[in-house]
Amino acid sequence: MGPSGSGKSTLMNLVGCLDKPTSGKYTLNNKLVSTMSENELAEVRNKEIGFVFQTFNLMARLSAVENVALPLIYAAQNKTKRTAKAIEVLTAVGLGHRLTHKPNELSGGERQRVAVARALVNNPSIILADEPTGNLDTRTSYEIMELFEEIHKQGNTVIIVTHEEDIARYAHRIIRLRDGMIEKDELNTNKLDPKELRERLQPFNNS
Repeated sequence: MGPSGSGKSTLMNLVGCLDKPTSGKYTLNNKLVSTMSENELAEVRNKEIGFVFQTFNLMARLSAVENVALPLIYAAQNKTKRTAKAIEVLTAVGLGHRLTHKPNELSGGERQRVAVARALVNNPSIILADEPTGNLDTRTSYEIMELFEEIHKQGNTVIIVTHEEDIARYAHRIIRLRDGMIEKDELNTNKLDPKELRERLQPFNNS
């Protein structure tokens, strides 16, 4: 985490293999990124890394299932397998009842869940989330952070880029950047539980 201009986006682009480092070494799953060809980088981005963006980046004309299945086209899976996998992942993130809905028929939280499902569909080892709650209300933010916690418990590495202190407090580890340098790297001993916080909202909203 860090303020604007601290290097968060640059670091995310490097970790996500969108850019190559000009110095130093970045090894991902025993592969040296700086030596990879463009085709190899594209394959790593598709198979090893799942991206979640603040603005969702969903195709407006496609249904939830079709949006989630998109990465599987590049994995050369046939349509039947793509659809089955997309339905499986959407159901896992709580959208089994919204499969055929297009983005404009979904709430902000539902659109972000579709984006998370799309990131998960190839079973990546890393999930990169760039300001994933930036366009969401408080309750929905808790729900998305709770979803990331569940994904982490299943063995995925989840890296969240944020400038918000409140969001960083959900993480197990916090790396603070300033002017392109790591200012502090520490385990979060006061981690918040998004599920607990979400449940606290219910009595207030139902009154």
